[in-house]
Amino acid sequence: MLLRLPTSVTEAQECLAEGAVPVGGATLVWAAWQRDGFPELAVSLRQLPEANVLGRQTVGAAVVLHRIDERVPDVLRLAAATIGTGAVRRTATVGGNIVGSTLRCLLPAALVLDARATVLEPDGLQETDLTELVAKRPLLLSLRWREPIASAYRKLPGEAGGPPPLVVASALHAGEPDEPARLRIAVRDGYDVLGADTACGTDAEETLGALRATALRDLPAAAWDVVGPQVTGLLTGHGNH
Repeated sequence: MLLRLPTSVTEAQECLAEGAVPVGGATLVWAAWQRDGFPELAVSLRQLPEANVLGRQTVGAAVVLHRIDERVPDVLRLAAATIGTGAVRRTATVGGNIVGSTLRCLLPAALVLDARATVLEPDGLQETDLTELVAKRPLLLSLRWREPIASAYRKLPGEAGGPPPLVVASALHAGEPDEPARLRIAVRDGYDVLGADTACGTDAEETLGALRATALRDLPAAAWDVVGPQVTGLLTGHGNH
């Protein structure tokens, strides 16, 4: 297998045109390749500047999970910190987790940040939403979002060999001028990720009532046991900031 390490978007585009397979951090694909055979050509973005950005409003696809720190909103930092072991987080990348994984542990956090994805298509750079990103799985370069007022994240303990553990992510966003703040929630229940958002004030019970009328309405009681305190914490200023 030949591994290409482009240092520019143009070089990365040429790799795709040649049929190179994205490798990410190789934590997910390596075992499959050992079982099914290695591709002739692979591409890693670890030397591409556009895929290594990290800040309050952006993260690159090649950023390894253990680098995600206080520079990003809490919801994303906490999500990254719960993925795998320390050894996994030193190798696994943002792009590999969101695009290459069935668990997509970072997806709920990205959804509540209302992130947009910059992807590399055969005809150049494009911007897309997360729904299209997950469905079409293009080559992700980076995510960008508007910094929230506050955010929170919780993953319940999981059983070895059992279903994926429940995840609840939330973020409070400033509204447009003369409009109320908005609360975005995403819940991973099994392999499904459900998202919702609602206008909100400071009344947590009213906000929770509005959320119960969204796509989250059929969540199990265990999920609402997490959503309730998380929403209350954000609206009363006691969430993760």
